[in-house]
Amino acid sequence: MKSMIPKPTIMILGGEHLANPGMDTFNKRMDDVLAPKRQREIEELVQLLKRFKPTKIALEVDERFEQGIQTDYQDYLEGTYELKRGEGDQIGFRLAKEMEHSKLYCVDYWPASWPILDKIDTDLLRYDEFAKTHAQEHLLPPPPTDGKVTQDEDGVTWVESEKYENMVEIYKRLNHSEGRLSEHQGYLRQAQIGRGTHYPGANWVAHSWYSRNLKIFVNITRITEFAAEDRILLIIGAGHVFLLQQFLEDSGDYLVESPLKYLDGEESETS
Repeated sequence: MKSMIPKPTIMILGGEHLANPGMDTFNKRMDDVLAPKRQREIEELVQLLKRFKPTKIALEVDERFEQGIQTDYQDYLEGTYELKRGEGDQIGFRLAKEMEHSKLYCVDYWPASWPILDKIDTDLLRYDEFAKTHAQEHLLPPPPTDGKVTQDEDGVTWVESEKYENMVEIYKRLNHSEGRLSEHQGYLRQAQIGRGTHYPGANWVAHSWYSRNLKIFVNITRITEFAAEDRILLIIGAGHVFLLQQFLEDSGDYLVESPLKYLDGEESETS
């Protein structure tokens, strides 16, 4: 009989970008998370996540920015840094302080340039233009139906919710498996854009989306101590959750916990 080898645990908290960076195809417009009501909601969220008892907190930040993150966090511990709107600050810094962590971990892969993409003709990656000129617009990601869609002067598409949601409720919604699967299926439809020997959709999904998420997975393994005591909380955009969970589970090296057991209040305070 094989002996059971203790595995580290990881919990992926998928969310929206609280600082409204406008980096996605469709960007959910967050109201000001520095407003008192939102600050109280974030404090509640942090207290719920605290019950996971993370030993490490990982952020969607490229490692080339790690020194700045650590400096800001140390200043925050000393009371000389004011939290910015991003989820890394609002959730990551707060929770790390609560858990008395000395640092946070940067696991994203978003370098100044993508070496693999530099070797590919950029025309072969323009799936949106190909779709519009080859009657394949039905394979493009559809606009969300749960809010008002607008486009600003820079061409960034925003989705504004028509009803107010508590922060905890937002994170509950974004971490249900049905939504994550649906978003992943959207990428697989997008990959089908192309004809004949032209694969602009597959090129983009493979060389940009899959490659980035696989490297985030590898970066997680690099900060992992393979012991049952290691409990990693990853705070990242919700679109990444499906692939990262698949990579982590399929590796056989991790136990993956859903944040819903903590956000739904199923986990007791003493567990």
